Amino acid sequence: MALEHLFQGSALNAVDGKGRVSIPSFLRTVIERRGDARTVVLAKHEAFPCLSAYDPAYAALKHAKLERLLEKEETSPDAQLEYQQRNLMAFAATEEVPYDSSGRILMPPMMRRKGQIEDLVLFLGTGETFQIWNPQLLLGDARIPEDLKDIARFRLEERGASA
Repeated sequence: MALEHLFQGSALNAVDGKGRVSIPSFLRTVIERRGDARTVVLAKHEAFPCLSAYDPAYAALKHAKLERLLEKEETSPDAQLEYQQRNLMAFAATEEVPYDSSGRILMPPMMRRKGQIEDLVLFLGTGETFQIWNPQLLLGDARIPEDLKDIARFRLEERGASA
C-alpha cells in the first residue's frame, strides 16, 4: 500500500458537550484518497481501551482478512465460533459516522462510552487504521511505549492541558 494511503501522525482535539470532534485533516485526506465516502467507521479496539477508526473501504479488506483466517484455522474445532465472534466484533460493534466539510463528526454515545472519551481525544495514525484515545488512558496504560506517551504529553502541553 502506498504511503499516502496510510494513516500517520498524531493530534489532540477537543470534544464539545454534544460529542462533536474534528478529525484532523491529515487523517481525512487519507480517507478521501481511499474512496469517495466522507465517512469514518468507529469500533472498539480489540486490545486497547480506545477506538479504532478507518474508512468504509477498509471494512471490506477486514472482512477478507477474517475469511482468510478462517480458511487457515478450519481444522480447529473452535474455528467457526471464533470466526463468528470476530465478525460480530468487526461489524456489529461498529458505527459509520459521516463528517462535515470541516471534518467534524458527532461521536456516537456508545462509542464515547466504549472509548471512555471525555473532553479531549488523541488521534494516532497506525497505518491501515487510526486510533482515538482518551489521552489520560493512554498515559496510564503500562503496555504503551514511553516514546508514545511522550507524544501524548507533548500534544497535551501544546493545548495547555495537564498530563
